[in-house]
Amino acid sequence: MGGNEQNYVNEAFKTNWIAPLGPNVNFFEEAIQKYVGQKVYVAALSAGTAAIHLALEILGVSKDDEVLCQSMTFSASANPIAYLGAKPVFVDSESTTWNICPEQLEIAIKDRIAKGKKPKAIVAVHLYGMPYNVEAIHKVAANYKIPILEDSAEALGSTYQGIKCGTFGDIAILSFNGNKIITTSGGGSLVSKKEEHKDKAIFWATQSREDAPHYQHSEIGYNYRMSNITAGIGRGQMEVLETHVNNRRSNFEFYKNHLEEFSGIKFLEEPSGYRSNRWLTCIETSSHDVREELRLSLGDENIESRPLWKPMHQQPVFSDCDAYLNGVSEDLFNRGLCLPSGSNLEEEDLHRIVSVIKNVLR
Repeated sequence: MGGNEQNYVNEAFKTNWIAPLGPNVNFFEEAIQKYVGQKVYVAALSAGTAAIHLALEILGVSKDDEVLCQSMTFSASANPIAYLGAKPVFVDSESTTWNICPEQLEIAIKDRIAKGKKPKAIVAVHLYGMPYNVEAIHKVAANYKIPILEDSAEALGSTYQGIKCGTFGDIAILSFNGNKIITTSGGGSLVSKKEEHKDKAIFWATQSREDAPHYQHSEIGYNYRMSNITAGIGRGQMEVLETHVNNRRSNFEFYKNHLEEFSGIKFLEEPSGYRSNRWLTCIETSSHDVREELRLSLGDENIESRPLWKPMHQQPVFSDCDAYLNGVSEDLFNRGLCLPSGSNLEEEDLHRIVSVIKNVLR
């Protein structure tokens, strides 16, 4: 927390704005709009998952449709596809960014069209804060006239060619879950360059209540709007976002500088024109056995680390879904490890973590 979060929450209590609307919600949305630096419209919602759900619905995804989805991601990128009765079709990663592979994406699109099922949308993710290959992915999507849902849940503060993530897709989403670079404890937002997308998202997010003196509903709605309380936390967090980004990037540089002597460790580097918020610092090890030895040794010292995301095409819940694979995501899952990356890590903490890693690798 930066300090002003409590002030904005207290202000909500003092003025009795406790509902899922109010000044904090408005100011939080405006702060996001101003930060990303583009002409966008923002709808603050209860979760990033809710934002993906509404975005897919706005893009026209419905029962029995197919949606192409990056396989290496958290399940929230794919679950809302199933909410709508549609089916995810998974696409593997490229080794450069760990994100959706342009070549595999085009292979998937051509094959689905040949099978008589043109995908309704593409879910592309900026994994661990590293932007996906925007130029290549959007070129493929444009060639086949398929909209892109930009999952920027992990990438607030990241940029591609100097432009903030969260502004590239036909619709984008952000997450403010407790583990993200800023948090509202739980929350997210939908971002679009079209005002009608924001209006539709808010309408559906407030139970599709129509403008009438009584409660009238002609469409199915959801209870997805962010409250004025949590938005107050978000207002304060936006004031320290750049500090958090700088701290996370500093974590990455510390790890890299202290571990670069070991040939068995590889870091995810930024290609030219990419700038990651370094939400998490992740490494590739030389093998699954080494990864596990590191993870367990850190755990013995009460230091939490985790394997990279298990690809969606390997998840039991999606075992019946088609996937277009090149082996990259499975290999990364087997060898990759997420290191402690919190914005409040002290140098003493980082030295302790690195010491354990060095002892294992030596």
